[in-house]
Amino acid sequence: MRTDRPLRVVLAEDSVLLREGLVGLLTRCGHEVVAAVGDAVALAAAVEEYAPDIVVTDVRMPPGFQDEGLHAAVQLRESRPTLPVLVLSQYVQRTYASELLDSGDGTGVGYLLKDRVGQVEEFVAALGEVADGGTVVDPEVVRQLLRRRRDPLERLTPREREVLALIAEGKSNGAIARELVVSEAAVGKHISNILTKLDLPPATETHRRVLAVLAYLRA
Repeated sequence: MRTDRPLRVVLAEDSVLLREGLVGLLTRCGHEVVAAVGDAVALAAAVEEYAPDIVVTDVRMPPGFQDEGLHAAVQLRESRPTLPVLVLSQYVQRTYASELLDSGDGTGVGYLLKDRVGQVEEFVAALGEVADGGTVVDPEVVRQLLRRRRDPLERLTPREREVLALIAEGKSNGAIARELVVSEAAVGKHISNILTKLDLPPATETHRRVLAVLAYLRA
């Protein structure tokens, strides 16, 4: 099982057993693990030294075993906005997923549960998609986040729902303004209210509009 192109990977995982297992898996799939490290400091140093095609990192790493790996990944994407990062997590953490999706330029990010690594084809496909600039979020993460909300649209006014429906149709702010016979400034205000009421993470407006449409389609 190989993706379309071999990737140079920096891997960060504090569990030696899992780290070595991932090195073996990635190598068998035709990729090169240029560095395999066990903490966030070493991760940052390895990225600086090797300039990899993608980073694969655990969330929790030494010394605190909280979110050091995630914060290291986010910081790396602040200085390298297009650096693809695939984060592996033991548990579903909404804040972790949101912080990652907010990082960099909004492309080339993935958030998978570690159980997904055992499903080799899915894991390798996710790796390739993230490396190519795509966004991958574990289906279980999506399901659990959705279950936490009864109806993500219940806080919207009728006009805000109408605007969101037009966004879902792919219409621009100008097109929405013409259809509703209002100013573009009014449309912008409605969209700002929608994004706030849906409790979407701060990101580029384009990325947040996509998340808003997903909320609309799943409501």
